[in-house]
Amino acid sequence: MNHINSYTKEYDAIIVGAGFSGLYQLICLRDQLGLNCLVLETGDDVGGTWYWNRYPGARCDTESHAYSYYFSDELLKEWTWSERYPGHEEIRKYMNFVASKFNLKKDILFKQKVTSAKFIEDINNWNVTTDKNNFKCKFLITAVGCLSNTNIPKIKGLEDFEGSFYHTGNWPKDGVSFTNKTVGQIGTGSTGIQAVPVIAAKAKHLTVFQRTANYSIPARNKPLTEEFKKQVKENFQYYKDLIKRTPNAHPFEISDRLVSDVNSVEMNNIYEKAWEKGGLQFRAVFNDLVTNLEANNTASDFIKNKINKIVVNKKFASILSDIDHPYAGKRPPIDSNYFETYNRDNVNLIDLRRDPIKCINKNGIETEKNHVDLDIIVFATGYDAMTGPLLNMNIFGKNNLKLKNVWKEGPKTFLGLQIPGFPNLFTITGPGSPSVLTNMPMAIEQHVEWIRDCISFMIKKEYTTIEARSNLAKKWGQEVNRVANKTLLPTVKHSWYLGANIPGKPRVFMPYAGGLPRYSKICDDVKKNNFEDFILA
Repeated sequence: MNHINSYTKEYDAIIVGAGFSGLYQLICLRDQLGLNCLVLETGDDVGGTWYWNRYPGARCDTESHAYSYYFSDELLKEWTWSERYPGHEEIRKYMNFVASKFNLKKDILFKQKVTSAKFIEDINNWNVTTDKNNFKCKFLITAVGCLSNTNIPKIKGLEDFEGSFYHTGNWPKDGVSFTNKTVGQIGTGSTGIQAVPVIAAKAKHLTVFQRTANYSIPARNKPLTEEFKKQVKENFQYYKDLIKRTPNAHPFEISDRLVSDVNSVEMNNIYEKAWEKGGLQFRAVFNDLVTNLEANNTASDFIKNKINKIVVNKKFASILSDIDHPYAGKRPPIDSNYFETYNRDNVNLIDLRRDPIKCINKNGIETEKNHVDLDIIVFATGYDAMTGPLLNMNIFGKNNLKLKNVWKEGPKTFLGLQIPGFPNLFTITGPGSPSVLTNMPMAIEQHVEWIRDCISFMIKKEYTTIEARSNLAKKWGQEVNRVANKTLLPTVKHSWYLGANIPGKPRVFMPYAGGLPRYSKICDDVKKNNFEDFILA
């Protein structure tokens, strides 16, 4: 097998990205199929999203015993998580542990940013160009993640600011010191909610600029007991089965109970217990919270009441609880003392709906009614999610077809795995797949294994190319919309699920909301039918 140090530039498969997706895809193609593979990674180490997400308070919102690879029993026995919700450092340690165990780094080229990828029809190969090299491959697999393309809003005057500014998704490796600094944070999504308490504890003063008020449930994060660690190791098959059969691939069942099945006292007791337990299980206590607005209102009101009880400053409490969308209609954050942080003397809150940002100047942020002097600005403003990382690669298919043009009105894929006009290009957790609506490692494993089996089938049957059919991609897009419209998710018009955080981005609901088990069955049926839904040549 050729490796990087033998100077070869031609590969059976090139995988872009060394996160959860890229590492497992390398194992599947190199070790299981014996292919000559290369992983290209922009960063200087493995980790993917978690390589860049080093911001204060960065922590996974999936419980650690589920946020793991489940393809290897040996790996499950050898690795032990320390906390209920792992932080970014521990996740990176885990990924390095995996890379070391399977000897992956010898086939990963770090500090290589892909600048373009072109399909060459004469030879049915992909030309992949980075900022340093050119490569050729038969199969190109994007493992670039759904949340890896940072979004800093274009605010007038940012270039004049004499302090420092950072985006949470591209945080300096050596961290940022907030000691004796006045800090402004723009954004209160999942990331912002994690960062606020940590920054406030270290900074001289923190001003939070909130555009959209958000729900959040306490994470109740804590170290795992020895008893729990032992129980997980002894029962990992149980957890594997549980995770694979739940719609969001989390390690808990969604209740069959409807809100209308219980009286108000019982309902309140159920919510109280879930609040005390903490975490995403809160949304699983009733079956109809994401599909029935009336049912959802009961959860929404419960959380708003909690905010008003926790936050002492009534003006702040009013701003924080002025939430304009159903609970879990956007990605539902979990937190460690987020609302409690607004009781600190060194924290201020500005409601951007009533007092919008006019500009940034050399000293700080100017709103319509205020000027806030700042040393540091933190942008917790999210990502150009799902499509951004793919469009950023500058991909060209057959007939010089540019992906940016094909997706001008929104992403078009078949199963979130392939795009018409782009043969032998596979997208792991692409738009049109469950991806961000699930515990990601499980969705990733399903995709990676499907791609492995597809490539294995092609090799055995001596097919050269595989490509999604346009009519089936169109039908799949309709199916993604149909399933989404059975939920409250598309009603949140400012959600990044629809790309609403990026000016000019088409408003299309991107993830598949039908659940991972249902989606997996659809993919398995395609496989059983010898991939006839695709154009094979």
